Amino acid sequence: MKNIFKLTLISTFCLGLFSCTDLDEEIKGDYTEVFSPANQGVGIKNNKNKPVPNDGLNAAFTRLLNGTANHGSYFSISELSTDEAVITQKGGDWFDGGIWLDMHRHIFSPASGGINGAWGDTYGGIVQANTLLAGSGLSAGQIAQLRFVRAYFYWRLLDLFGNVPITTTTGAAGSVAQSTRAQVYTFVETELLAAIPNLPATGDYARASQGAAHALLSRLYLNALVYKGSQEWQKAIDEADLVINSGNYDLAANYSAIFAPDNCEDRTEPGVKVSKEMILVAPFDEATGTGMNIAQMTLHYPSQLTFRLQEQPWNGYSTMEDFYNSYEAADTRRANNFIVGAQLDINGNPILDLAFDPDDPDGAEINYTPAINELFPSGSRQAGARLGKYSFKLGQGQNMDNDFPILRYGEVLLNKAEAVARLNANFSHATTLTLVNQIRARAGVSAFGSMTEGQLLAERGRELFIESLRRTDLIRFGAWGNAWWEKPAHGIDHRILFAIPAEQINATLSSPFPLTQNPGY
Repeated sequence: MKNIFKLTLISTFCLGLFSCTDLDEEIKGDYTEVFSPANQGVGIKNNKNKPVPNDGLNAAFTRLLNGTANHGSYFSISELSTDEAVITQKGGDWFDGGIWLDMHRHIFSPASGGINGAWGDTYGGIVQANTLLAGSGLSAGQIAQLRFVRAYFYWRLLDLFGNVPITTTTGAAGSVAQSTRAQVYTFVETELLAAIPNLPATGDYARASQGAAHALLSRLYLNALVYKGSQEWQKAIDEADLVINSGNYDLAANYSAIFAPDNCEDRTEPGVKVSKEMILVAPFDEATGTGMNIAQMTLHYPSQLTFRLQEQPWNGYSTMEDFYNSYEAADTRRANNFIVGAQLDINGNPILDLAFDPDDPDGAEINYTPAINELFPSGSRQAGARLGKYSFKLGQGQNMDNDFPILRYGEVLLNKAEAVARLNANFSHATTLTLVNQIRARAGVSAFGSMTEGQLLAERGRELFIESLRRTDLIRFGAWGNAWWEKPAHGIDHRILFAIPAEQINATLSSPFPLTQNPGY
């Protein structure tokens, strides 16, 4: 994956060109005036994270951390199969047998990169929920929490693989037959509806609430036509309205703050600021909730010097030029979501790639350009706008502190906007425009006076960038098979589902109900 000459790169830079700052030194709040890195996080070394509840449910809920914001699992296949994220082959770096190139071009197989990780991480959460549910002494509220989180994990499987076994006991793999995609849809819906009466109205940090269940149902119903072959637009609207009209959630004033390391917003609870926009989060923490590695996944190796990272990044993920350019220049989300341009160290000096491609017009100085020269075999090592939405804390380790949105109020508004448009066959419906323009107003861009289906898809992309929803959106909008950079158009229907991982099929061959492959693979 990461064929890195890291020690040579950094040490040569330090000894021969500019002085490097001691990475173990305490981070201060003031720097030289010329130091203004893009995406500078909160500029502090330590922030106070809100603790997760001590309610006996952590074994299930902490599984939300697995694969959600790191490489090789759910995040990877949800993003790298879309038009908003890519890993180019940079010579000997990131070839990995071509698995990520194939993911980009929709050349899926039972051995595709990341699908086994996504399957295992998701079923791992289901196993933990089932194990806890099999215990005794649970309150009605605890049971509802576990049924919710299990339903969420089954939503992931429904979305990615479709035809999967539904297990509600602690039985071994292969102990039950696979269900159809429509049956999995019904199970998710039934579990969420059953959980709602015993869930709290707002919920604790990193736990489910009635709002979370209604938000997930709005997402489920929005995709009903894909999942089960019949639309549920009105139900999607009704569930979104239950969130919107509850008064418990709202758009945050500052888009960037809700994705920062301290997820800081203007509502305070027990001394810790949390966002009123986050309905349910995966509560990442660099010490007690590890597994968020986006800084490592996206930044070039010497960008360690910009953010004083404790470990060198891997130089993998970036976005594509067309997606970057879908944002207007004045859109505040563009500045927040991407890192572009010349990169400086802590003292304001350029950072260098001493193994740069001689054909790179920028030379050794790191300059993240939205344009990428090619997907393979020699993608430029510094090409591509980098993923900066979850801003990087100065001095952070490999694991980040930022919470990841599992369900967010901004998505709920867009869910209702789309469902209203589809129900009325009018993407310029007054309600749709009002909701979308709330999102655009926060981003500092002008309101739409009218809108097309394609414009709504683009707006969802801009707002929900790297929240693992783009693949689902592209499929629902009929744009999954469209051509994009270095990926030809295709009309292969079975590719809206991933293949069941070969490892999982092989593991159940001798079981009572061996897994069967999705059609077309």
